[in-house]
Amino acid sequence: MAYPEQLIAPMRKDLTQYGVEEARTPADVDRLIGPNSGTVLIVTNSVCGCAAGRARPAIGMALKNKNRPDKTATVLAGADEAAVDHLRGILSQFPPSSPSMALFQDGKPVWMLHRRDIEQREAPQIASLMTEAFDRFCAKTTV
Repeated sequence: MAYPEQLIAPMRKDLTQYGVEEARTPADVDRLIGPNSGTVLIVTNSVCGCAAGRARPAIGMALKNKNRPDKTATVLAGADEAAVDHLRGILSQFPPSSPSMALFQDGKPVWMLHRRDIEQREAPQIASLMTEAFDRFCAKTTV
């Protein structure tokens, strides 16, 4: 059963305020990470107080980095259930995790940050892990 929208609306806003797009359906997920989609970060947001409460501000910090994904989106565990299940199917080589962050290049997962990596860190440390991945996978090369 999904959480009531009035409970989760602030958690959605915690990410959309940074320009993060909501992917509420499997079709939204497919549209975002289809072939030739570039670099896309998809955040599995969560109502979990500690880990998600640290992850959401970390995302805002990381998105200020010079190198960042072409697109950033979010699904919310406990609310966007079909979208979360679909994303987890795409990420089947990784254990399910919420919160989590997955970075895709042209539809293929290249990096993932699990809850276990989030819950033991504060927001600036989480942001640092993200910016390291952004610098590795999102840097634009010139010819």
